[in-house]
Amino acid sequence: MPEAILGISAYYHDSAAALIMDGRIVAAAHEERFTRKKHDPSFPTNAASYCLAEAGLSLRDLAGVAFYDKPFLKFERLLETYHGFAPSGLKSFLSAMPVWIKEKLFMGKMLADEFVKLGPGKPKVLFPEHHLSHAASAFYPSPFEEAAILTIDGVGEWATTTIGHGKGKDITFLRELDFPHSLGLLYSAFTYYCGFKVNSGEYKLMGLAPYGNPDSPRVEDYKRKILDELVDLRPDGSLLLNMRYFTYATGLRMCNEAAWEHLFDLPKRPAESDLSQEYMDMALAIQQVTEDVVMRLAETAKELTGAEYLTMAGGVSLNCVANGKLLRRGLFKDIWIQPAAGDAGGALGAALAAWHIWKGAERSPGPKDSMQGAYLGPEFSYTDIKRVAARHHAPFKHFEEFDDLSKTVCDLLAQGNVVGWFQGRMEYGPRALGNRTILGDPRNPEMQKKLNLKIKYREGFRPFAPSVMEEAISEYFDIDRPSPYMLLVAPVRESHQMPLPEGYNSLGMWDRLYVQRSDIPAITHVDYSARIQSVGKDVNPRYWQLIDTFRQTQGCAVIVNTSFNVRGEPIVCSPADAYRCFMRTEMDYLVMGDCLFAKAEQPALPDDGDWMSEYELD
Repeated sequence: MPEAILGISAYYHDSAAALIMDGRIVAAAHEERFTRKKHDPSFPTNAASYCLAEAGLSLRDLAGVAFYDKPFLKFERLLETYHGFAPSGLKSFLSAMPVWIKEKLFMGKMLADEFVKLGPGKPKVLFPEHHLSHAASAFYPSPFEEAAILTIDGVGEWATTTIGHGKGKDITFLRELDFPHSLGLLYSAFTYYCGFKVNSGEYKLMGLAPYGNPDSPRVEDYKRKILDELVDLRPDGSLLLNMRYFTYATGLRMCNEAAWEHLFDLPKRPAESDLSQEYMDMALAIQQVTEDVVMRLAETAKELTGAEYLTMAGGVSLNCVANGKLLRRGLFKDIWIQPAAGDAGGALGAALAAWHIWKGAERSPGPKDSMQGAYLGPEFSYTDIKRVAARHHAPFKHFEEFDDLSKTVCDLLAQGNVVGWFQGRMEYGPRALGNRTILGDPRNPEMQKKLNLKIKYREGFRPFAPSVMEEAISEYFDIDRPSPYMLLVAPVRESHQMPLPEGYNSLGMWDRLYVQRSDIPAITHVDYSARIQSVGKDVNPRYWQLIDTFRQTQGCAVIVNTSFNVRGEPIVCSPADAYRCFMRTEMDYLVMGDCLFAKAEQPALPDDGDWMSEYELD
């Protein structure tokens, strides 16, 4: 019988479970998709149950369970930090310690209690370190026999950044930067100061940065203050933060707001308030500093390892703007980034570390990565879809031939409709990659506005991503290789761009946003960039065929792809989630499997008037 290992990440944010059998990834999912609570930190009972069911296993069948960090080391860091900053942090200390002493210090017992919910069995439990879990999630599924490994996040036990070397089944760490000095926490502090939610709004800050004026002296002034006062950045990419400006080590907030206001002559932006140019320039300044740090770290990784390839994980690796610039820099022949680069991916990394390090299993990378397109979550049948339709008395049309469905959907998109697209296995990682996705026509100048305000109910400035046929990626974007996980940003090709009006940078945010910058305006950000997903025929044949049909009928091999959810809601998991989200928004059509639902034909959902209060805004 194959040896199976279950990986778990939990108790901080983005809990998840992943199952491997003889090193092959069988299933992986975020707990939030089942509980409908975004960034759910609780033990991933539902995700773990799903993973076991997908493989037809019980706890008894497992060789082991791997938890993604070492609780005792984390506790040591907390104690030493509070001691080092005392008497500051007393309030935080008093609130944190009871939880640690009563619960987290006895993680083995906590986990054993949770395992009872999964059924009989007492598997052996292993605790790989947090950054080993990240590094393993980056290197082992990659297509490279040998590679440098860069992990950058907020903090694990002590480490906040590591540089490692992967070869065969072995991972060796060469450099480590420790708490409280952290690029991830620096970026999160700016996320907080610009009025977004920490551990959730970092990608909003990244999306806001292109609205900053690159010619403005204010951007240079902010960068100078960051580098002179907040950060001592070294040539090798390591950094020291001036903790006089930060309070996250012992407090309940990210930064010393009074000190920041004095330094930047700008108060903290209240959440949900209007965005002024100062905050856009601040977002651009910290984005540029972040890119500089990532570049230096990559240079150091190259120097230390001599490797031709780079793999990356950790939350900062979701900064696809920095990733795209790193790729274009050409330091490495290629880079591969774990699609679940944040803490959820730690579940998979922990399981893979157990397999290759604890079990000593050899590794045989193939020409492609082993993530299977990140389509590792649950799949639902036609019967499941029919049950949901019956429950809501929902009329739909069932297509016998996918060719006919594909043609119909492409016609609907070309007419300006927004279509929910639900098929196959759910994605693992924060990006919807064509199986839990909302689609639109990228050529439609009104589509970006419509999707933000009438479908997603989110901030109007945020950009949308394109899905493009893998074969056509270089026809539309300035990139020479696939980008299957939407983790690389590249410019829209000049041949598709339109010139900007005179005085563009002096226009207000909304005026800049609605300037038509290309012939695919719905996915072209204000700096001509796009966060690209290339779709391979071999990885997702239905989604590929849909885009190919759009190419054949409309002459465009690109469609808009945004995640199937509304603001504050996790991406939909089941047909019931998809139908509910479809009915609550102004989406025009929904495709589930081979079934097409038209909004105009659906009966209203009963008693659903206050549904927006279900989700805490992110």
